[in-house]
Amino acid sequence: MNKTTLTESTYELWRLIGKANHSILLLRQRELRKHRIPVRQLLVLSTIKDLGSMATLAEVAKQLEREPNVISFQTAIMEKDGLIKRIKNTPKSNLLKLELTKKGLDIISATRYSESIFSIFSSLSGEEREQLESILNKIWLKAQKTRHRLLDPDNHFKQL
Repeated sequence: MNKTTLTESTYELWRLIGKANHSILLLRQRELRKHRIPVRQLLVLSTIKDLGSMATLAEVAKQLEREPNVISFQTAIMEKDGLIKRIKNTPKSNLLKLELTKKGLDIISATRYSESIFSIFSSLSGEEREQLESILNKIWLKAQKTRHRLLDPDNHFKQL
Protein backbone atom coordinates (compact mmCIF):
# COMPACT_ATOMS: atom_id res chain seq x y z
CA MET A 1 0.00 0.00 0.00
CA ASN A 2 1.36 3.41 -0.97
CA LYS A 3 1.38 6.03 1.73
CA THR A 4 0.65 9.49 0.43
CA THR A 5 2.74 12.29 1.84
CA LEU A 6 1.10 15.44 3.13
CA THR A 7 2.60 17.32 0.18
CA GLU A 8 1.16 14.84 -2.33
CA SER A 9 -2.30 14.85 -0.74
CA THR A 10 -2.29 18.66 -0.58
CA TYR A 11 -1.35 18.79 -4.26
CA GLU A 12 -4.15 16.33 -5.10
CA LEU A 13 -6.66 18.48 -3.16
CA TRP A 14 -5.52 21.54 -5.11
CA ARG A 15 -5.94 19.63 -8.39
CA LEU A 16 -9.39 18.40 -7.36
CA ILE A 17 -10.54 21.94 -6.50
CA GLY A 18 -9.27 23.08 -9.91
CA LYS A 19 -10.96 20.21 -11.75
CA ALA A 20 -14.29 20.82 -9.98
CA ASN A 21 -14.10 24.56 -10.68
CA HIS A 22 -13.24 23.99 -14.34
CA SER A 23 -16.08 21.50 -14.84
CA ILE A 24 -18.63 23.80 -13.21
CA LEU A 25 -17.42 26.76 -15.31
CA LEU A 26 -17.73 24.74 -18.53
CA LEU A 27 -21.28 23.71 -17.65
CA ARG A 28 -22.24 27.28 -16.76
CA GLN A 29 -20.67 28.59 -19.98
CA ARG A 30 -22.71 26.08 -21.99
CA GLU A 31 -25.89 27.37 -20.31
CA LEU A 32 -24.94 30.98 -21.07
CA ARG A 33 -24.35 30.40 -24.80
CA LYS A 34 -28.02 31.02 -25.61
CA HIS A 35 -27.68 34.46 -23.97
CA ARG A 36 -24.39 35.13 -25.80
CA ILE A 37 -22.54 36.18 -22.67
CA PRO A 38 -19.34 34.68 -21.24
CA VAL A 39 -19.17 33.72 -17.56
CA ARG A 40 -16.62 36.46 -16.86
CA GLN A 41 -18.86 39.16 -18.29
CA LEU A 42 -21.79 37.87 -16.26
CA LEU A 43 -19.62 38.08 -13.14
CA VAL A 44 -18.80 41.71 -13.98
CA LEU A 45 -22.49 42.51 -14.55
CA SER A 46 -23.49 40.87 -11.26
CA THR A 47 -20.75 42.72 -9.39
CA ILE A 48 -21.85 46.06 -10.84
CA LYS A 49 -25.42 45.27 -9.81
CA ASP A 50 -24.35 44.29 -6.28
CA LEU A 51 -22.23 47.43 -5.87
CA GLY A 52 -24.96 49.73 -7.18
CA SER A 53 -23.95 53.40 -7.05
CA MET A 54 -20.55 52.39 -5.63
CA ALA A 55 -19.62 50.53 -8.84
CA THR A 56 -16.38 51.92 -10.16
CA LEU A 57 -13.84 50.25 -12.36
CA ALA A 58 -11.42 50.02 -9.42
CA GLU A 59 -14.02 48.57 -7.04
CA VAL A 60 -15.21 45.96 -9.54
CA ALA A 61 -11.57 44.95 -10.13
CA LYS A 62 -11.05 44.67 -6.38
CA GLN A 63 -14.22 42.60 -5.84
CA LEU A 64 -13.35 40.22 -8.68
CA GLU A 65 -9.65 40.10 -7.74
CA ARG A 66 -8.56 41.20 -11.19
CA GLU A 67 -6.23 43.93 -12.34
CA PRO A 68 -7.99 47.21 -13.21
CA ASN A 69 -6.63 47.11 -16.78
CA VAL A 70 -8.27 43.70 -17.31
CA ILE A 71 -11.63 45.00 -16.08
CA SER A 72 -11.19 48.19 -18.10
CA PHE A 73 -10.69 46.18 -21.30
CA GLN A 74 -13.62 43.91 -20.48
CA THR A 75 -15.97 46.78 -19.63
CA ALA A 76 -15.05 48.61 -22.83
CA ILE A 77 -16.25 45.58 -24.80
CA MET A 78 -19.36 45.32 -22.62
CA GLU A 79 -20.13 48.99 -23.23
CA LYS A 80 -19.90 48.45 -27.01
CA ASP A 81 -22.30 45.50 -26.59
CA GLY A 82 -24.76 47.78 -24.78
CA LEU A 83 -24.59 45.95 -21.44
CA ILE A 84 -23.16 48.79 -19.34
CA LYS A 85 -22.31 52.49 -19.38
CA ARG A 86 -18.89 53.76 -18.34
CA ILE A 87 -19.18 57.28 -16.95
CA LYS A 88 -16.45 59.69 -15.87
CA ASN A 89 -17.35 61.55 -12.67
CA THR A 90 -15.88 64.75 -14.05
CA PRO A 91 -14.19 65.44 -17.39
CA LYS A 92 -10.71 65.37 -15.80
CA SER A 93 -11.46 62.49 -13.44
CA ASN A 94 -9.75 59.12 -13.66
CA LEU A 95 -12.62 57.63 -11.67
CA LEU A 96 -14.82 55.60 -13.98
CA LYS A 97 -18.28 54.74 -12.68
CA LEU A 98 -20.08 51.74 -14.11
CA GLU A 99 -23.83 51.42 -14.60
CA LEU A 100 -25.96 48.64 -15.99
CA THR A 101 -28.14 49.28 -19.00
CA LYS A 102 -31.57 47.72 -19.45
CA LYS A 103 -29.93 45.09 -21.65
CA GLY A 104 -27.43 44.30 -18.88
CA LEU A 105 -30.20 44.03 -16.28
CA ASP A 106 -32.20 41.78 -18.62
CA ILE A 107 -29.20 39.46 -19.02
CA ILE A 108 -28.79 39.20 -15.25
CA SER A 109 -32.48 38.41 -14.82
CA ALA A 110 -32.46 35.83 -17.62
CA THR A 111 -29.37 34.04 -16.29
CA ARG A 112 -30.02 34.20 -12.53
CA TYR A 113 -31.07 30.54 -12.28
CA SER A 114 -28.51 27.93 -13.27
CA GLU A 115 -29.84 24.43 -13.74
CA SER A 116 -26.36 22.90 -13.85
CA ILE A 117 -25.12 24.63 -10.70
CA PHE A 118 -28.34 23.80 -8.87
CA SER A 119 -28.05 20.16 -9.96
CA ILE A 120 -24.41 19.89 -8.88
CA PHE A 121 -24.90 21.42 -5.44
CA SER A 122 -28.18 19.61 -4.80
CA SER A 123 -26.10 16.44 -4.43
CA LEU A 124 -24.93 17.87 -1.07
CA SER A 125 -27.01 17.93 2.08
CA GLY A 126 -27.58 21.25 3.79
CA GLU A 127 -24.94 20.37 6.37
CA GLU A 128 -22.43 19.37 3.69
CA ARG A 129 -23.04 22.66 1.86
CA GLU A 130 -22.39 24.61 5.05
CA GLN A 131 -19.21 22.61 5.68
CA LEU A 132 -18.02 23.14 2.11
CA GLU A 133 -18.71 26.86 2.34
CA SER A 134 -16.82 27.07 5.62
CA ILE A 135 -13.85 25.11 4.26
CA LEU A 136 -13.67 27.08 1.01
CA ASN A 137 -13.88 30.38 2.90
CA LYS A 138 -11.04 29.27 5.15
CA ILE A 139 -8.92 28.33 2.12
CA TRP A 140 -9.80 31.60 0.33
CA LEU A 141 -8.92 33.72 3.38
CA LYS A 142 -5.56 31.97 3.78
CA ALA A 143 -4.88 32.45 0.07
CA GLN A 144 -5.70 36.16 0.41
CA LYS A 145 -3.36 36.59 3.39
CA THR A 146 -0.60 34.70 1.61
CA ARG A 147 -1.09 36.70 -1.58
CA HIS A 148 -0.92 40.02 0.27
CA ARG A 149 2.17 38.88 2.14
CA LEU A 150 3.85 37.83 -1.11
CA LEU A 151 2.94 41.12 -2.80
CA ASP A 152 4.30 43.21 0.09
CA PRO A 153 7.68 44.48 -1.20
CA ASP A 154 9.08 44.69 2.36
CA ASN A 155 8.29 41.03 3.07
CA HIS A 156 9.05 39.34 -0.25
CA PHE A 157 11.40 36.85 1.45
CA LYS A 158 9.10 36.16 4.38
CA GLN A 159 8.25 32.52 4.84
CA LEU A 160 4.72 31.30 4.29
